[in-house]
Amino acid sequence: MGKLNKTLAYFQDGSRPAHGLPPSAYRSKAFWKKERKTVLFRNWVCVAAAHELKFPGDVVPVVLAEQPLILVRNRQNEIAAFHNVCRHRCMMLVEKPQNVGKLIRCPYHAWAYDLDGRLKASPHFGGTDTHETNGFDKSQNGLVPVRTRVWQDWVFVNLSGDAPDFEDYAASLIARLEGIDFCKLTHIGTLDFGVIDTNWKLIMENFIEPYHVQFVHSSTTDQPLKDHYTIVDGNCLGSAVDLAEESGTSGSLGVSSRYLTLYPNFILGRYFPDQMGVYLNIPIGPNQMMQKRYLYTTEGQNLSEDEVDSLKNLWWDVHKEDHEMVERMWRGRASDFAADGGVLSPVWEDSVRAFQEMIVADVTKSKGA
Repeated sequence: MGKLNKTLAYFQDGSRPAHGLPPSAYRSKAFWKKERKTVLFRNWVCVAAAHELKFPGDVVPVVLAEQPLILVRNRQNEIAAFHNVCRHRCMMLVEKPQNVGKLIRCPYHAWAYDLDGRLKASPHFGGTDTHETNGFDKSQNGLVPVRTRVWQDWVFVNLSGDAPDFEDYAASLIARLEGIDFCKLTHIGTLDFGVIDTNWKLIMENFIEPYHVQFVHSSTTDQPLKDHYTIVDGNCLGSAVDLAEESGTSGSLGVSSRYLTLYPNFILGRYFPDQMGVYLNIPIGPNQMMQKRYLYTTEGQNLSEDEVDSLKNLWWDVHKEDHEMVERMWRGRASDFAADGGVLSPVWEDSVRAFQEMIVADVTKSKGA
């Protein structure tokens, strides 16, 4: 962690622009191994949207920090997460979203679990037509639960089980969403970008700084740099823009907006007066991540099919502009000349600096510290 300690020293020196994280933080397997056991285990991480599990019996497999998980909507209409591993021979139970009915059944030896994770069947485990055996307690061999919190339409998990209560953890973000009637929040579409060849942190850093907007998004947005400001507020980092004149969000984004994140991976864009986008960013490893964007209206209005398609096209273009940048930033960090992490604008990238400080704090903090 020598390079990270040097980076931390840069952070603490207010006499010059801060340097960014060293290339190893984005490219090395050793850093990824440390990061997944700290950043991605200790914090509340968004893994799905609740609307993807509509009915009891719906299950969605996800992988977080190399841990296969399964999200399940039970008979009480609640969503819970479990490790996606059969307790018999540790087989992955579910490989694709589906409705399993009343039981999650392992295809290998037909062990079956109910929607609350309880083991209901272990056929012939003790011999032909003998389903139990001495020393085996079904009640102790259910699916292993993962701490879960469904907030509005988004599913968060905490792998370590010891993060603060979600409402405390997310308080600074929630406070900045004042005025939204979440009862009127309506999902109108999803963009699935699949795998992106970059490190997940570069996506996060890109979103929370406004410096690139007028250069990268000159044809898809109309939000001058001078109207932006950054946000550093506890676990909520990002930026915002307040415009005196607005031009709508159909062909080009030209409205007052809030670009907010909840550390480490949750992104929410609020576009006044009536739209929202939430990004699902799932790290895969040091060099790849998956991303979706969920589109919402916030005032319960009905958009035509053409209006929804127009929004999808706009956001697809905006995202692809960003993806090109973050993929090239990842490749650039293979250079020897990237060793110092570059420099951060003290005006436009203090939010990036704060995000990187949080990463450093997590990966250098011993368990329980």
